[in-house]
Amino acid sequence: MDDLEFADALETVLRDLQARCAVRPEVRTDDGYGTMLWAPDGSAQGLTSPVGGTAAELLAHLADQVQGWAVEALWSEGASAVWPPCPTHPDTHPLTATVSTDTAVWVCPKTGATVARIGELESL
Repeated sequence: MDDLEFADALETVLRDLQARCAVRPEVRTDDGYGTMLWAPDGSAQGLTSPVGGTAAELLAHLADQVQGWAVEALWSEGASAVWPPCPTHPDTHPLTATVSTDTAVWVCPKTGATVARIGELESL
């Protein structure tokens, strides 16, 4: 994944974060550390770009990393550490980023039902 593809994929995942997460990251790119998501409490998580894979697999991989950041950031703020929340099972479990029919999607891990394409979660 080149830098432009990575930036586009990150922008896609951040749309979901904007739509469904109470905590917003500060995104910083540093040549020594790559792209980092910073939380309000000062903690940060680096994002990696895997080598190989389809565009959908790469997007799901990045969404999984952003999900990890969001869960930690929400917990740190004393909020429910479930992101993105499953609409069928709220506050029980988050959705899972995966690939279905060559498309990166959020699915309910309990039922396997697709909730939305990554980047297309509706606002709360």
